[in-house]
Amino acid sequence: VYSFSKIIMSTVTSSLNKWQKKKLCSLFNHANLSLLFKASVHGYNANAFHQKCNMQRPTVIVACNESGYVFGAFTCKDFLQTNQNVVDDKAFLFSFNDKEIKEDLLRVLSGNPQYAFTDTGPDFGSLVFLYNNSASVYSNPGTYQFDPQQMHGNDLQLTECEVSLLKENVQWNSERKALLSIISGWKPFVSSVKQARILLVGPVGAGKSSFFNSINSVFKGYVSSQANTGTAGTSLTIQFRTYYIKPGSGVSHVPFTLCDSMGLEEGLNTGLDVDDFASILKGHIQDRYQFNPSMPIQPDSPHFHKSPGLKDKIHCVVYVIDTCKVKLLSDKMIEKFALVLLTKMDETCPLVAGDLKNVYQSHYINKVMQEVSAQLGVSLSAVVPVKNYCHELEIDSQTDILLLNAVVQMLRATEGYFDDLYNPDERSE
Repeated sequence: VYSFSKIIMSTVTSSLNKWQKKKLCSLFNHANLSLLFKASVHGYNANAFHQKCNMQRPTVIVACNESGYVFGAFTCKDFLQTNQNVVDDKAFLFSFNDKEIKEDLLRVLSGNPQYAFTDTGPDFGSLVFLYNNSASVYSNPGTYQFDPQQMHGNDLQLTECEVSLLKENVQWNSERKALLSIISGWKPFVSSVKQARILLVGPVGAGKSSFFNSINSVFKGYVSSQANTGTAGTSLTIQFRTYYIKPGSGVSHVPFTLCDSMGLEEGLNTGLDVDDFASILKGHIQDRYQFNPSMPIQPDSPHFHKSPGLKDKIHCVVYVIDTCKVKLLSDKMIEKFALVLLTKMDETCPLVAGDLKNVYQSHYINKVMQEVSAQLGVSLSAVVPVKNYCHELEIDSQTDILLLNAVVQMLRATEGYFDDLYNPDERSE
């Protein structure tokens, strides 16, 4: 579990009232909004905006004025400060008036998706929020065609400007079967690869082995403990392990394997070596290789795979958070992370302990996720909360759903790995 006690953040909440939030969320199939930026708190300027909103997607910008207009912009893409025009065929502007409840939402698509916005700031061309680093908006219909009166009532002074991350709701009723169906139907589009290889890394005791046991339990239909787990001060996992999950729970095919490695530890000659980490990614280390913290694997080792194929390499790296040991990681490790798993959420939030369905409604956990996202430099949407089976005697659907949702996110991240193989300029080994 992440070191929640070290997170010092004042509670920042949205200025939108209940009706405004409901109206806004109706644009996105009533998904949840997680507040990233509030100009009245963080500042009406582009630098503050980028500090809070870079590498977060999808995002919704919401501006308010004295005339009762709530208007803004949605994009699926990142703000990266490249000074480039960003392509996004899903981007749009929107508006509704708080004083005209019966009026329909205004939704305006870009006339040219090649120019959805410029990522120097919240600049959508036709609407530039925080214009000249002030509480105002620049309005000039062009790429986005709209009537200024309908969009903002020609009132360009802002009373607030917020940015929120859009998070899809977890459907709890029939979702377990749907997630299992997605997983069993997934397959790599590279013919030489039959299963995605997913590597779990993280501090000692973070829950890497417990996560495998939990996933294995979901497919078996009962709580299983194949991998050694515990809370020892040093890593219980001293071998590189590749765990294959047997089909079950009505699933005929499991399209992924989970790889477990030595924990990340403080001190000289302890924990997973950075060179060993690189060798794992490249497919050089074979199953059951015993790590030597004082010396990485050598090419003459019998467990060294000299000519690994694509099927032997790691396709997705998942960081499992336990305590605040992010500083132990080298930049070379961090840049390889595709997802971050936050374990033991039920032990840190009473709201979630009472009902796992509250995991995405908990302001406390949302703040933790934002802090982890900022420290590791990953998108907030890549931070996935889960609960492992630890003391339970039987499985339950809510725990299963969070675990299966994490697997689906891993498979989607794996697709990104294979997508990169088709672009020689971005190919990543």
